[in-house]
Amino acid sequence: QVQLAESGGGLVQAGASLRLSCAASGRTFSRIGMGWFRQAPGKEREFVATINYNSLITTYADFVKGRFTISRDNAKNAVYLRMNSLKPEDTAVYYCAADLRGLGTALREDYGYWGQGTQVTVSS
Repeated sequence: QVQLAESGGGLVQAGASLRLSCAASGRTFSRIGMGWFRQAPGKEREFVATINYNSLITTYADFVKGRFTISRDNAKNAVYLRMNSLKPEDTAVYYCAADLRGLGTALREDYGYWGQGTQVTVSS
């Protein structure tokens, strides 16, 4: 079992920055791949970014490349998503997810555990 809890969402203006955090518990965090996904109203949940267990491999969706950065601190059992230059189209509920294989991929079905999500709203 893995428990995940996101935090750091909020209401910001376009161009602002936010850092989302995800605290994990229940398994050896340093062996877990982590991902961030988001879901806007009326849309499917989509991949945002992922990081493998030792931070050597990160992958981003095209629409966030150059603006978002995923990182992790295995000593703190946490993964982060730094979001810069936010746009109104980034408005969504953001979820972190755990891939127990340690890989971290862009596929939702590879993640067995999900947090409850944190709302990010970007006004124009």
